[in-house]
Amino acid sequence: MTTGQDRAPARTLAIVGGGASGAILAIQAMRAGCEVVLIEKRAEPGRGIAYSTSEPDHRLNVRASNMSIFAGEPSHFADWLKRKSIRQEDFDHFYAPRGLYGDYVGETLRAAPGRLRIVHETALSVVPKPLGVEIRLTDGNTLRADAAVLATGHEEAASSSRPYAVKLGSKEDTPLDPALPVMILGTGLSMADAWLSLARRGQKGPVIALSRRGLMPMGHQGHAPIKLDRADIPLGTDLTYFVHWFRGLIRDVERRGGDWRDVVDGLRPFNQEIWRNWPASAKRRFFEHTKPWWDVHRHRMAPEIRERIFAAVDDGALRVVAARVREVEPDGEGGWRVRFQHRHSGRSETANVARVYDCGGIVSDLSQGTNPLIRSMIASGTGRPDLLRIGLDVSEACAVIDKDGQASDRIFAVGPLTRGAFLEIDAIPDIRVQCEALAKRLVGALAQGNRSA
Repeated sequence: MTTGQDRAPARTLAIVGGGASGAILAIQAMRAGCEVVLIEKRAEPGRGIAYSTSEPDHRLNVRASNMSIFAGEPSHFADWLKRKSIRQEDFDHFYAPRGLYGDYVGETLRAAPGRLRIVHETALSVVPKPLGVEIRLTDGNTLRADAAVLATGHEEAASSSRPYAVKLGSKEDTPLDPALPVMILGTGLSMADAWLSLARRGQKGPVIALSRRGLMPMGHQGHAPIKLDRADIPLGTDLTYFVHWFRGLIRDVERRGGDWRDVVDGLRPFNQEIWRNWPASAKRRFFEHTKPWWDVHRHRMAPEIRERIFAAVDDGALRVVAARVREVEPDGEGGWRVRFQHRHSGRSETANVARVYDCGGIVSDLSQGTNPLIRSMIASGTGRPDLLRIGLDVSEACAVIDKDGQASDRIFAVGPLTRGAFLEIDAIPDIRVQCEALAKRLVGALAQGNRSA
């Protein structure tokens, strides 16, 4: 463990957050010749929130053939599965358990060439210094490195605006009589995870899933993405024009016997560029009005999981409602009385539930999150929220931008923390490309610094 007076080895990269994004960056950086210090409070790096689950029904929503850590080695994950005798073929239609993918990332990290130190603490602050960065940890120690990358991922705590709700699998998620009714706030992929976990626990009582629009993720089918060139895409237009173009393209493809998924998947290589080229007004409108519809079509469920979820809706075990929560109060029996207003009719309804689960998605204002490092950076001006306040403001090269608009040459960010700059940066196929590019830039910069020293 690094003490308060120790200096990290020369040309060392500190990565704050050892979930999938941080682990993939560490692997890429070590492959490129950098020494890495990975700061991760969990015992097992490479998992984070998404891949810490042990629930076998919590599946990847990307087929195994596209989940390699390395973009240039597309069969790397499939080959790992073969070596483990988990599956031998048809990786285009296999959506692996997420816990299994966490095993893969962790094992690949441990096998990566180069020097890796793992510090099992939480970072409280990252401060640029003349010769690098200084990172203060919860145990009172200070770690020094030449550069730092923030890979803290998604917010883990339940929303402070919903003190009555708990996160699935948290310490507050204590055993519950499966005959009792429960409510899930959110109807996206996290809701599906929650319902699958409740079903495995033997849930028999009714489950109400509630969100403003009541939209559920669609399912994957056969994949045949259309081929698009950059010149085909109306970059920099307003949102109305773009949506009109996009819907027209879907109609054309469907008339030729294709599927809307072919268009969504064909557009994927250009998603980040489309986002960066939109004016601020289009980004705000997209996030406020269009993103929920985009998400349920873009971030789809594994076919077998979608079948189970929709079967639960059909048989009444799961009720999905488009509504807003208007009032929540204790019911006097350890549960909650929730009054909600239906989106379309305006009708109010009250439900008594034993527990409310928070599956409502990302924090709407980064500065209101619970991560002490991010809060300290915003408070000190070392970093600032992006335009939409859903992540840190970063440059196209992933450099953190401070309160004065200056991009750092020592502090960077990757993964979901950069969603305001790139939007589509939650899935491994996007994260691995981002991490590889940043690793190459940082290793080159550190090597140049070493020659100049």
